[in-house]
Amino acid sequence: MTDSILTAASILKRFQLDGRTALVTGGGQGIGRAFAHALGEAGAAVAVVDISLPHAEEVVEELKAKGIDAIALQADVTKVSEVQAAVDAALTQWGKLTIGVNNAGIGQWMAAEEMAESDWDRMLDLNLKGVFLCAQAEARVMLESGYGKIINTASMTGTAVVRPQPQAHYNAAKAGVIQLSRSLAGEWSPRGIRVNTISPGYTRTKLVDDLLKTPAGQEILPHWLANTPMNCIGDVTDLQGAVVYLASQASDFMTGNDLIIDGGYCVW
Repeated sequence: MTDSILTAASILKRFQLDGRTALVTGGGQGIGRAFAHALGEAGAAVAVVDISLPHAEEVVEELKAKGIDAIALQADVTKVSEVQAAVDAALTQWGKLTIGVNNAGIGQWMAAEEMAESDWDRMLDLNLKGVFLCAQAEARVMLESGYGKIINTASMTGTAVVRPQPQAHYNAAKAGVIQLSRSLAGEWSPRGIRVNTISPGYTRTKLVDDLLKTPAGQEILPHWLANTPMNCIGDVTDLQGAVVYLASQASDFMTGNDLIIDGGYCVW
C-alpha cells in the first residue's frame, strides 16, 4: 500500500492555485471582492464578474497591483446569454476554467405578509436561479476536462432562521442554494466536479456598515451580537481561507458540503 503522507505534495503546495483559472460572480464588492483577492493571491487567474462593470474593473486594478492576472466582465447572472458570454470570455482569455465561485446575490428585509410577488421573484431569480445558471455554464466546461471546483455562496440563513429581521424569501433562496449544490454534487462529482457551499454569518461589508449606521441598524446590531456566541460579526477576510480550501487540491475529497462560518450562530 502506498503511504500517501510520504508521496503527496506538501500541504501548503496543495493549497496553491497556480495554473488554475477562476470566475467569481458578484466580484465587484463585498464578499465576492474578498474571494477574488484570495483566489488570486493563492495563484489563480481571476475573472471578476459583476453587474456593474466599473466595480469589476476597480477590483481588477487592485488584483493587477498585486501581480495577479485578472479580467473584468459584466453580466446579469439571471440571463443565460450573459452568463454564457462571461464563461466564454474566461475561456478565450485562458483556454480553461477550473474554479467557479457563484456569489452574486441580494438581500432584503420585508414582512412576509407584505411581500409582493415581484419581491419574491427577484430574490429567487438572483439568489437561486442565478447560481444554477452559472453553475450549469461552468460545469459544461469542466465536464469536458473531467475536473473542476464549483463554490456557491449560501448563508447561515439556509440552516437557521435569523432574527429579528423578516426575510423569508432570502432564507428560502439560500436554503435552496444549499440543496441545489448537494444535488449538483451528486450528479457531477462522479465526473470530476466538486460542488460545495460557503454559508457566511453576519459579515462586515460596505453595505452592512452603511446599514449599521442607520437607526434601524443600530437597533438590530445588539440582537445580532446576542445571538452569536462569539459576540461579534465577521469580516470578509474570515471567509477567504474557506474559498481557497474549496478551490484547491486540499479539498479534492470534499463535495456536497456546506461550510458555515458564522461565529457560532447556528449552534443555538
